Parts: sequence; structure tokens; C-alpha cells
Amino acid sequence: MMRPTIRDLAEKAGVSVATVNRVLAGQDGVRPAMREKVERAAGEIGFYGLGAIQNRNLASRPKYRFGVLLLQPHRPFYQMTAAALRDAARAVTDADVELRIEFLEDLSPQNTASRALELSRDCQAICVTAAVHPVVTEALDRITDDGVPVFAFITQLSATGQFPYVGLDNWKVGRQAAWAIANVCKAPGKIGILLGNPRYRNQEMNETGFRSYFREYATEFTLLEPLSTFESSAVSQEMTEKLLREHSDLAGLYVAGGGISGALSALRAQGRSGTLVVVGYELMDVTRAALLDGTMTVAIAHPLRQMADCAISGMIEAASAPQDVGSLTKITPFEIYTRENI
Repeated sequence: MMRPTIRDLAEKAGVSVATVNRVLAGQDGVRPAMREKVERAAGEIGFYGLGAIQNRNLASRPKYRFGVLLLQPHRPFYQMTAAALRDAARAVTDADVELRIEFLEDLSPQNTASRALELSRDCQAICVTAAVHPVVTEALDRITDDGVPVFAFITQLSATGQFPYVGLDNWKVGRQAAWAIANVCKAPGKIGILLGNPRYRNQEMNETGFRSYFREYATEFTLLEPLSTFESSAVSQEMTEKLLREHSDLAGLYVAGGGISGALSALRAQGRSGTLVVVGYELMDVTRAALLDGTMTVAIAHPLRQMADCAISGMIEAASAPQDVGSLTKITPFEIYTRENI
């Protein structure tokens, strides 16, 4: 039996002989999908040059280096986020994506700005989770002026949308949290609110949506002024203990920012597990356990893999074909967990 020829390969792949020759030579001008089609056909017919085609296709794949700046490395949520981003980068089939993921232990605006600028010098696009601050905004504007696209991840970096955003509609998230508390509470009472830092736009919008729902549908409840946890579990525990001590008629608690583990610890230590309606974020070991034992009522979570896929594909698009990156904003649906569906 004669071995398959280039013409046989072209016929099997549904392309011209010239296209097969360009693939074999590793020449430019052949779309990745077409290269993969030729490679697949070569494998199916046992074409003698399959190895050469695979090597040429591998060498011709676009290569990208992207930077990611996340918050504190000791927080499980950001480790989960980093893992989702790495998985999404590995799953890209038509390009090689190298990710440089860094974590911010020092959350000061000056450190955030400095780290973002440093990261951008070696990357074709960066993805940033940070609080809004003039120092940070100025640094990110400098980065985009230098031609490096900047994506906001999890929390928006601007109200004007000049940085594309991948994350949730946090106004809706806040209203969902309010709906849960208003409808699960057996009787109206006071509602405590814990914010990590209102400079994170997602947390600010969480609170705005939360209050708007109660203002519209549940005016019999009293919403207390938010207490800042500064993204610290220890401070969150202290603030929760303060709420329990000062408000005997506390009916619910909304943890709209970091520090959920501290709030849950305080509720258990004070013997208040299951006596309040508690809404917080993410499905992690600590929140899963709290949902199961009744300390927490509802967890609202980011669909991390979907968000990671959107971020990686958005950065590839921005790096390969510069355009109005504001159009690359992706709002993903949030997930809702209770004891009954985990």
C-alpha cells in the first residue's frame, strides 16, 4: 500500500496543496484552526510528515506572557482564584500562555501601584485586583498609555469603565444578599454589615445594592452602619463580637468583604450559631463547614473558572488585536449555596 501523499493530505483536510506545503514549511499566513485541521487529517491517514507538522504547528503558536496581581496569599479565596487562572491558561489550545501571578501582602496604594508597574514591564497584559485609589489609578493609566492592556478582576478599578472588568454585577449581588436575609428572618430586627474596605468597588456596590433592596421592599428592618474589617479575620471577629454585644436584637449579618472566617468564629464563640441569618461569600472549607452546621445561611460565590476563562481570553484578544478594551468587559453570573445544595 502506497504511503499517503501531500495531495492525499490536502484532500483529507479539505485544503489546498499550497496550504499543506505552508504548514509543512512552518510558514506564516496559515490560521491556527487550519494548521490543527491539517495536523488532525495527517494523523487520521498516517501521513509520514505528521511529526514535522506537529513541530511546525507548536513553533507557530502565538506566545503570551500575562501578569496577574491578586490580594493576600494567605487567603484561600485568592489561592483558589490563582489555581483557576492557571487552569484556564493551560486549557488554551491555540496559543502558549505564560502566567506570572503575584500576591499583595501589603495592600497600600503605593505598594499596589509599584507592583503593577513592575509587572507590566514584562507582560503583554495584566489583570489586577485592587482598591480604587488615585495613586493606583495613575499607575494603571501609565501602564495603558505604554500600550499594556489592564483588566480589572473581581472588583472594578473605575466607575468610568476605562479598564475592562471581569467579575460579578455586585449591585445585584447585594440585592440577592438582602433578599435572602429579608425572606429567611423570622422577624424584623437589626442587620449588621461588615465591609472589608469601601475603596473596593465590588464591596461598595454590594452595600449599595443591599441597602436599595431593604429600602424598597423591607423597611421594617434596621440596617446598621457598616463596620470595616480591613480584610482581616481578626478584625472581623472583633467587629462581630461588638455587634453581638451592642445589639441584642441583631437578626442578621451581611459579610460583604474579607474576614468571613473571623465573623464565623465570633458567632460560634458567642453561642450564636444558627440564631442569625448570615450571608457571606465564596464556597471554601470554612464557609462549607459553616453552611453545614448552620452558622452561615447563604454563600454567594464567584464562578472562578468561568471568570478565569474570560480573563485569559480577554487578555489574548487585547494583546493580539489592540482595540477599545472597554468592550472586553465580561459580567458573569454568581453562584448561590446553602446547606441543601453543597
